[in-house]
Amino acid sequence: MSNDRARAEALLADLAVSRETWDRLEVFVAHLAKWQKAQNLVGPGTLDDIWLRHVSDSLQLLPLIRECRTIADIGSGAGFPGLVLAIALADADPAKRPVIHLIESNRRKAAFLRSAARETKVQVTVHSERVEAVLADAADKGVAPDFITARALAPLHQLFEMTQPALKNHVVCLFHKGRGFDMELSEARRYWNFEADIIQSRVADDSVIVRISHVTPL
Repeated sequence: MSNDRARAEALLADLAVSRETWDRLEVFVAHLAKWQKAQNLVGPGTLDDIWLRHVSDSLQLLPLIRECRTIADIGSGAGFPGLVLAIALADADPAKRPVIHLIESNRRKAAFLRSAARETKVQVTVHSERVEAVLADAADKGVAPDFITARALAPLHQLFEMTQPALKNHVVCLFHKGRGFDMELSEARRYWNFEADIIQSRVADDSVIVRISHVTPL
């Protein structure tokens, strides 16, 4: 076991992530490293501490998505946080396990997500389309998500624009943010009404999870 993985396990010990989940995540990390040689999925400088920088950063959402039925992870990229959450929830009771949609318009990254899901034997639906189109179609069919996740994708007001088709369904948004998140909140309030809870990241002192609800345009 790498020192990075050991540190990640210790950091999240209270979440009771199973040994089987950690081992399945090991398969995922190895698969990502193989694809990284041909495709820039994560910053090359973060590969050496991928367990802390990316995997743990995703897993820390687990306590925030309890009683969840459907998750839409937008701009899924290399699978953070959406595919990592799917791996962590793979052994849950199928009747209680959320349906997870990974939305990634970049077709090469979407191909990686499908390949990684097969490699780790988890069930997800990958959409290689624009976020707006996928969520609008879901809303029309009455199957909009009850949680939306995004990591390092866009400023808050742009995230609201992307996800607007789903917001009317009282969705809860969980967005990873770093320095300057307070400025993003101020800018977003120029165009939107919403409630925001700030949750300090377990992984980095200068990062937070912004939990957003009751979003309506001004």
